[in-house]
Amino acid sequence: MQAILLTIGDEILIGQIVDTNSAWMATQLNLQGIKVREIVSLSDEHEAITEGVKSALDRADLVLITGGLGPTKDDITKKTLAEFFEVDLVFHEPTWERILGFFKKFGRSTTPAHKEQCFMPANAEILTNKMGTAPGMWMEKNGKVVVSMPGVPYEMKYLMTNEVLPKVKAFFPSKPIAHRTILTVGEGESRIAAMIEDFESQLPENIKLAYLPGLGIVRLRLSATGDNADELDRILDAKVAELNQLLPHLIFGYGNEQLAEVVGRMLVESGKTIGTAESCTGGYIAHKITAIPGASRYFQGSIVAYSNELKIKQLGVNEKTLEKYGAVSENTVTEMVAGALKSLDVGLAVAVSGIAGPGGGTPEKPVGTTWLAVGDGKRIKTRRFLLGKDRLKNIEYTGNQALNMIRKFLLEG
Repeated sequence: MQAILLTIGDEILIGQIVDTNSAWMATQLNLQGIKVREIVSLSDEHEAITEGVKSALDRADLVLITGGLGPTKDDITKKTLAEFFEVDLVFHEPTWERILGFFKKFGRSTTPAHKEQCFMPANAEILTNKMGTAPGMWMEKNGKVVVSMPGVPYEMKYLMTNEVLPKVKAFFPSKPIAHRTILTVGEGESRIAAMIEDFESQLPENIKLAYLPGLGIVRLRLSATGDNADELDRILDAKVAELNQLLPHLIFGYGNEQLAEVVGRMLVESGKTIGTAESCTGGYIAHKITAIPGASRYFQGSIVAYSNELKIKQLGVNEKTLEKYGAVSENTVTEMVAGALKSLDVGLAVAVSGIAGPGGGTPEKPVGTTWLAVGDGKRIKTRRFLLGKDRLKNIEYTGNQALNMIRKFLLEG
């Protein structure tokens, strides 16, 4: 079966907000074995919504709509759907009682607009939204289904998880589908594809491999369809084991794991504490590390030494080193590591200095030149990266590479 996702709202079409709802819904549907055929954004207009729903129902079995269910006058989704299905809007007392209770809980009063929210298409099965005032609506026509949900992401996710997906699974029985996501860091997708070319060419027809590249991180997703869920799991587990043999130095985790999370576990297991000495990343590496719950067990702190003066005063970098080699150099980041180990009293330190851009480069050191170092007082690893001119991408990429250098340093013992 196939689905089409419709997101309603002028704010999406003018670029005021990014439609994250569709990406999340598509992921959840795919896990149920439901193929998303299209994702379409529509304006807050009667004609656009009507044409969008009609076109979607002509080409798909399931139509999921988000947006246009609020209490303001520009929220016209319900009225438009009632006209499309040729039914009246009828007052839904349970929704009104729930809204009254919702506002009473926070010591606030309702408005006439909130009461208007309780008028629903007569053919709709109401889906209770415990995260907000606007309920979801399930409507059927000629064996096909239209579901309307609020556009607020956490409300939509609640309804999808607790109401919509269970009903979809019961209404549209589908073949089992299984996924495995393998997380890699350190090489781009083209190099990885070359490394596993034979593996990919020998995959059976019911297993697909997708490359999902990011900044320094590439996710490999194996998807399998068949008649037996247990058999699919067995086959995919075997394929993941094969990839582990082919890419042992690149794979750092699976599923939704984060690189910083994996590094954190490794630090706990090694009994080491860590700190950062950052210049061009401005504390981004420390942010990545401390975004993981429990980071206080291994993270001591950070010194953001953007200026040369602070590199000298806070990290003990030799003034002559800066004069001879410059701030963006292997020599400087090596001394920054030594200074961080001492100043932060940690067992392991990572240091970075670079030209994040878009300006500041020279012919010898163009924009994007970045030096990273990781050390523990006994040994040190350094690496130079030549990146692009996009400042934010350079910082994010450097953050991921720093975490990977920490990971590899710990693996080497």
